[in-house]
Amino acid sequence: MVDTGGMIATLSQASPKASAVPQAPQAGRGSYWITTFGCQMNKADSERMAGILEAMGYREAQAELEADLVLYNTCTIRDNAEQKVYSYLGRQAQRKRANPNLTLVVAGCVAQQEGESLLRRVPELDLVMGPQHANRLDVLLARVEQGQQVVATEEHHILEDITTARRDSSVCGWVNVIYGCNERCTYCVVPSVRGKEQSRLPEAIKLEMEGLAAQGFKEITLLGQNIDAYGRDLPGITPEGRRQHTLTDLLQFVHDVDGIERIRFATSHPRYFTERLIDTCADLPKVCEHFHIPFQSGDDAVLKAMARGYTVDRYRRIIERIRERMPDASISADVIVAFPGETDAQYRRTLALIEEIGFDQVNTAAYSPRPNTPAADWPDQLSEEVKVERLRELNALVEQKARERSARYAGRTETILVEGRNPKDPAQAMGRTRTNRLTFFPGLRPDGSTIQPGELVNVHIGEVRAFSLSGTLA
Repeated sequence: MVDTGGMIATLSQASPKASAVPQAPQAGRGSYWITTFGCQMNKADSERMAGILEAMGYREAQAELEADLVLYNTCTIRDNAEQKVYSYLGRQAQRKRANPNLTLVVAGCVAQQEGESLLRRVPELDLVMGPQHANRLDVLLARVEQGQQVVATEEHHILEDITTARRDSSVCGWVNVIYGCNERCTYCVVPSVRGKEQSRLPEAIKLEMEGLAAQGFKEITLLGQNIDAYGRDLPGITPEGRRQHTLTDLLQFVHDVDGIERIRFATSHPRYFTERLIDTCADLPKVCEHFHIPFQSGDDAVLKAMARGYTVDRYRRIIERIRERMPDASISADVIVAFPGETDAQYRRTLALIEEIGFDQVNTAAYSPRPNTPAADWPDQLSEEVKVERLRELNALVEQKARERSARYAGRTETILVEGRNPKDPAQAMGRTRTNRLTFFPGLRPDGSTIQPGELVNVHIGEVRAFSLSGTLA
């Protein structure tokens, strides 16, 4: 599998390991290739679909152009990501015309958004399936094998997933806790392509984490498009009158899974990020001091137009409380510039907020009109020239602040969870700090023994960069 990068990319081992709970594969069906676009949710979906394909008897191909089945797990959050999919599809459609036995699948958010119109645009496709159907890949492919051209984009309740994912790492694993999103941000297509919120039961989440721990996984990232909304669709009220199932309760419930050393979660929404959640993260030793909380704009009027449901001051208080309880915590975020009607003064307030808070990392984007979203039809769209210039200035500031934040690591000794080898230098191992800084260091100890993925090692930091560190074994 290959992924094209995402909102918060996590590097993993170069050699993927098959997931546990082995399933007896059927007779060989050929090879598969999955390319993943977009966010962590898509990456987790791709791992599950790879597991389904291998249980069906497929094996991973050595190269995309050699595969008998090609699957693109797509993203529609930005126009350029969507256009990249069509570029890839053109190449595969040409292959299919020469080799009718090639199976061509488009999954994910572009599939959900475009549906049958994808077939009209790329008639060579065999299967178009939205993200809610990821764990039904085997059922849908069975219809393809019967000679059907299949579109699966109808709303589908995601039953508790019993598929076995083919994980891209043997150390760090994704665990979905809530699917879909009920928010209605005026720029965002996610609710229409990923459906309504569906929370998994805490017992099922814990069981999956225990299974991963038994396989040797050391770090779990709990995933949701809006993870702070976890549990609000589940029944139950406590004697104190609050919801029985919240992200805070879930963290407490799964914290003591034996063998899991670190827990992260993403992606958060400032509207639902509570002081109780912050205090719980500070009190639970396994929860890492790393928070991804998108703010999107530093101007209240723009936030209101985006229908984000909070103010800049509210966001500022969240960060202040996190740093009060966890002074070394890293904060990452998402931001959109050149939103329809954004003035230069409003844009400058976004720059000022980045300057003030000092983020460890910010995922930046110029506004991109998306189909079936209110903001796409507003008359005050900004020019491409303005978008490019604002994004250029924004990225320069983000890198500057990230470099300043990295400086605090110089000379420190950090505990690193080893994830694998540096793909650019096999002599180096790599892993992350609890605060999510990618760190490189020698792959051999002084006695000549090899450092293995999954180990926790102490590294003395000697070189700092904007988004990564290097050091020596302490």
